[in-house]
Amino acid sequence: MNPTKRFFMLLNMDRKDIYQIFFYAIFAGLVSLSLPLGVQAIINFIQSGRVSVSWIVLVIFVVLGVALVGFLAFMQLRITENLQQKIFVRSSFEFAYKLPKIKFEDKYTNIYPPELANRFFDTLTIQKGTSKILLDFSSALLQIGFGIILLSLYHPFFIVFGLLLVGLLYLIFKYSYNPGIKTSLKESKYKYEVADWLQEIARNKNSFRTASNFDYALTKNDLKVGNYLKYREHHFAIIKRQFSQLIFFKIIITAGLLFLGGYLVITQQMNIGQFVASEIVILLVINSVEKIIIGLENFYDVLTSLEKIGQVTDMEYETGSEAEANSCYTNISIELENVYMKFHESADNLLKEISLHISPAEKIILTGKNGSGKSTLIRVLAGILAPTSGSIFVNDDTFRKVNVSQYRSQIGIIRQGETLFEGTLLENITFNDATVTEEQIRWAIDSAQLTAYVRSLPNGLDTEILPEGNQLSSSNTQKILIARSIIKMPRVLFYEEPTERMDDEMARQIIDFICDPKQHWSVVVTSTNPYWKEKATRIITMEKGRIINDKKINNA
Repeated sequence: MNPTKRFFMLLNMDRKDIYQIFFYAIFAGLVSLSLPLGVQAIINFIQSGRVSVSWIVLVIFVVLGVALVGFLAFMQLRITENLQQKIFVRSSFEFAYKLPKIKFEDKYTNIYPPELANRFFDTLTIQKGTSKILLDFSSALLQIGFGIILLSLYHPFFIVFGLLLVGLLYLIFKYSYNPGIKTSLKESKYKYEVADWLQEIARNKNSFRTASNFDYALTKNDLKVGNYLKYREHHFAIIKRQFSQLIFFKIIITAGLLFLGGYLVITQQMNIGQFVASEIVILLVINSVEKIIIGLENFYDVLTSLEKIGQVTDMEYETGSEAEANSCYTNISIELENVYMKFHESADNLLKEISLHISPAEKIILTGKNGSGKSTLIRVLAGILAPTSGSIFVNDDTFRKVNVSQYRSQIGIIRQGETLFEGTLLENITFNDATVTEEQIRWAIDSAQLTAYVRSLPNGLDTEILPEGNQLSSSNTQKILIARSIIKMPRVLFYEEPTERMDDEMARQIIDFICDPKQHWSVVVTSTNPYWKEKATRIITMEKGRIINDKKINNA
């Protein structure tokens, strides 16, 4: 979908509001262009050298016309404000809905998700820009149209003026639209590169404190800013050319029409009142043309913002039911049959010929060197990654027929590198789920060895957590993630290095709890902590994406 189609699709969503804006613009345009006629009549009365009731009435009507135009402009402003609010709300929910569902691990492995989230700020440009375009362009186009019609009534020569005007607008738009969009998109690309780099500096602030690293940060920022300025200048060249054409047009048209109007008055084809009125209309039309030409920069910004946001909303994402109905399963068994897995842009398979059956309540540890495929296998089992080929069965049912949301509601997962979000400690554990009871919260906190820590906090569970849990120790962060994973008593736990940042004694206590035979969940874990092997009932060894050893043991 090209930027223009995106713009018209945006307008189509609120076409009733757009129709109202144009209705008020038409009415305001008619009233505005009736004012020169009133001025013409007033001048004619003044020329007669006497004060009359008709003259006073005309003055009152002109003043009321100005007030009415102002009121109509206010009504348009109210409608565009509603429109801006709706654009913001729709955009925010579209991002909130799609960002968690975009297939980053599958289709878009080379994309950094926070960079996509930054594009939401283009919504502000769309809000302001769309409002300005609707107000300025609608009033300007209607004033131009009505003005040309009114001028043609004064003299046929003005029809030529109208044709020249329409031709000018067409040529300017035709020859500057594509270059304007291309340079605007390039400019936007490097604008986001600058923003991304500043975000990286903020995220790794401690790394850039030394003198040499600080110089590197500034040098790289200078390079990115230089690229932005380069393409900003390219875009400005388009705007400058349009403005130069406008100035030239204004000079020619103003001079020509003044000479033409003066000639018509001298030859008595127009009276002085008509001349003044026609010049007022001409000034209104020229100002309207100027408003459109200058507004093209705003138009390019809106189209570019729509394209940048559209690149996010067009990304492939998971579809299906959002409901997380209670599972009818009392236990879950999972089976993989000849599964292969590779990322969208990768040539090599990360998983090869994986056939595996996981029975209820099994405690499995995946072992192998880095890059052997352990984390990829866990993510396939958890439904985060879809296999390239092969089949997955849940309780002997094809996984593709299982409600993915329902399946995920029955599992707990901790991925390597997972962090906390900004919110309270309680929200990070329960996600504000009203179905979670106080008993479940207490049980999860006790089981994750968090009780002493929560009691030490002045605000307890209402303690505010900073983004990524920056004020917490890495050990406490992992405990909170474990509490989150078990809070709803899932059927299966998928863990990637869940205890690597804890001291040995604390890790052993948590592993004892997770692998306790009394817990009826299945566990699939990758970890370098050897104690997991002592508590596991099965050890699966992987190498180069294949299972090379699968051994059941009895640690009961």
